[in-house]
Amino acid sequence: MKVKKQHILAGALVLALGAAVYLNWQFSGTPLVSSTSKELGTATYVNNEASATVDEAQSASREMTPEAKLAQARTDRTQAQDSALESAENILTLSDSSDDAKTEAVKAANTIEQRILSQSNIEGILSAKGFPSAICYLSDSGCTVTVLKNELSDNSPIIIKEAVMSQTQVEFNNIVIVDV
Repeated sequence: MKVKKQHILAGALVLALGAAVYLNWQFSGTPLVSSTSKELGTATYVNNEASATVDEAQSASREMTPEAKLAQARTDRTQAQDSALESAENILTLSDSSDDAKTEAVKAANTIEQRILSQSNIEGILSAKGFPSAICYLSDSGCTVTVLKNELSDNSPIIIKEAVMSQTQVEFNNIVIVDV
């Protein structure tokens, strides 16, 4: 009985989504297929008042300072981690989730939280050792540390790799240093 309710609910949601897409298309007045040719790599903004080619977008990203790039990367990483944690929490709060799904969600949340803590610890150590803008990315396969080019010296790789190895089980060869 429970499975039938879930199938009915899923079908209703699919129909509602389809109706919303159709109504949006009808009221927007734009055709599904445009007769004008599109330039490959052209981005169109939401308000459809301006467009940028790939070259323009790349030149805009080149104009960003390295500090701004690192700040944006840090923001993107935080948003991705928050999204992953939120997904795990949603699985835990769903009453119809199986025990296996809940167990996996708890494991995933614990892994993400441990990575966030390790990344913060590594970034704190690196900040104390002269790399205040360093960003650390941990994954299953290794670690990537991004630092400003002007903060690097001859012995920087050793300092960075020791900081990572003190907080994780990542092997020396699986630590990558990227300078910006």
